[in-house]
Amino acid sequence: MSGAGAPDLTVDASGLRVAIIAGSWHAEIMEHLVAGAQQSISAAGAEHETFTVAGGFELPLAAQTALAPRESGGGGFDAAVCLGIVIRGGTPHFEYISSAVTDGLTRVQLDAGKPIGFGVLTTDTEQQALDRSGRPGAPESKGREAAEAALHLAVALRRIAA
Repeated sequence: MSGAGAPDLTVDASGLRVAIIAGSWHAEIMEHLVAGAQQSISAAGAEHETFTVAGGFELPLAAQTALAPRESGGGGFDAAVCLGIVIRGGTPHFEYISSAVTDGLTRVQLDAGKPIGFGVLTTDTEQQALDRSGRPGAPESKGREAAEAALHLAVALRRIAA
């Protein structure tokens, strides 16, 4: 698994509000990704709210809205954790969606100046996604890792800007 050598990103994120935005595809896998993100955020002392969108392609716009200031119609969240699953099929659809989601979330993060935890699984098989889901017995929890990364960056940005 690619998780070997992962850093400890545990932080005190008290006072932060985090939007967890999850796609609807592969419900069993998504349930575990969301649970891992929720547990990490709660353990760090932050508040979270979970939102569901149709799929990965919808994540960037939902994240943009979540991170936008309340006065401009957004959610005013301090960070977002975006969770999705794109499993390779027999057409180029996988490449198009994977690229669009990655590029879109990168742009939103930079434009908003707020962190996005990237928990979009792009795998060749459903088993690879299950192995990264955080379900009991899974060697990795990408939902947890995405939440930890977003929280760590939010705390770091506050220190940088102080």
